[in-house]
Amino acid sequence: MANVADSLTPLERRTTSALAAVFAMRMLGLFVVLPVLAVYGMNLAGSTPLLIGLAIGAYGLVQGILQIPYGILSDRFGRKPLIFIGLLLFALGGLVAAMSDTIWGVIIGRALQGAGAVSGVVMALLSDLTRESHQTRAMAIIGATVGLSFGLAMVLGPLLVDSTGLSGLFLFTSAMAVASLLLVLFYVPTPVAAVAPSRRRLVPQVLRVLRHQGLFRLDLGIFLLHMVMVAVFVVIPPSLELYERLPASRHWYIYLPVILASLVLMVPLMVWAERTGRTRSALLGAAAALVLSLVMLAMLHRSMWGVVASLLLYFTAFNLLEALMPSMVSRMSPAGARGAAMGVYSSGQFFGAFFGGLLGGGLSSMFSPAVVLLTCAALFAAWAVLAAGLNMKSRRRNLVLELPANVAPQAAALALLGVQGVLEATVVREDGVVHVTVDVARCDESLLHARLRALPSEA
Repeated sequence: MANVADSLTPLERRTTSALAAVFAMRMLGLFVVLPVLAVYGMNLAGSTPLLIGLAIGAYGLVQGILQIPYGILSDRFGRKPLIFIGLLLFALGGLVAAMSDTIWGVIIGRALQGAGAVSGVVMALLSDLTRESHQTRAMAIIGATVGLSFGLAMVLGPLLVDSTGLSGLFLFTSAMAVASLLLVLFYVPTPVAAVAPSRRRLVPQVLRVLRHQGLFRLDLGIFLLHMVMVAVFVVIPPSLELYERLPASRHWYIYLPVILASLVLMVPLMVWAERTGRTRSALLGAAAALVLSLVMLAMLHRSMWGVVASLLLYFTAFNLLEALMPSMVSRMSPAGARGAAMGVYSSGQFFGAFFGGLLGGGLSSMFSPAVVLLTCAALFAAWAVLAAGLNMKSRRRNLVLELPANVAPQAAALALLGVQGVLEATVVREDGVVHVTVDVARCDESLLHARLRALPSEA
């Protein structure tokens, strides 16, 4: 099975779909309160504009803080147990917020929801269960949920609050958490992994991730990408109201079609990058397109069609970057530290969203929307220059081997780990394969096949 088929296997499709649904719920939890909490939250006892802002930001802030610990623990104890814990906390937080009639109760509930910080663990599990040659495609599906979640939140938030109030909105998020937990439990397989003992130690594991220059550039990139996104949506909605007289309740008429169209445009670009192996070129092209879209927004934000054209380019570039960067993080991650690497990366997403609100709000209080947008363009252009130095070459290689029938997964993983040059082995029994990470300079691939053939069958 060294030759990889062009399409996702049925198990890969099922796994990707289920984990994409989980990821969509995570991002919807962040976005769905944005269009409504500032208005409806003022009816809660003790509400002030500052505390409303804290209720909105608490989710993203706690998420950013806890992504790294969740990722590290998932490397040690497995992905699915951490996902279960996170989803249960998310559901509990929704119940606390739903039953609260004070702003402090909602703040506590939102913080509890943020404590279910499993975005990085979900992406690490997806990487465990998909072949490296198809990870960009799988990550594209995950990444697309960010844009779709934002568009859906703009529509769903006001509708739910109008019919059920804030309590109904938070109960809806809890119901999604329970549904996601069932998806992971019944539709996502549990991989069996083994890692070289020298790579299991906690402190060296974390240090390898933080010192990795390529990972640092990608982590900084996702931080800036989400910071810019939130800053953009601090200044664009007021512009649409001021210059086009379009009320906030109808802004989704623009956002949702633009986001859907951008996904259609992004898919062929992502497939081209995956099939040709030009992910770095696609990354730099998307970064340049995003900078151009911000400059266009700065110049055309007073025009409805100018905003539409600029946002179409913006979200096409945004969604392509969301697809490419996590797959690159997965490939660069040190063996045995994929969860930690994805945790750091996901922290960048949520910290970026948190600081994007500060950046957009702070600058817009002193300068025009054009200045805010051009500042965002300059920041992302500086990152694009830094990203041009990304080195995609690696001494590591990821292989896909066929798992012999009736062989115990743990025995297969440990047996392969005993071959010189093998850094990590992950068995996906439901797909009948073993994903093996090797040091190409030290590993003889023929020994891997021989070791698997020599294993006894389960009793």
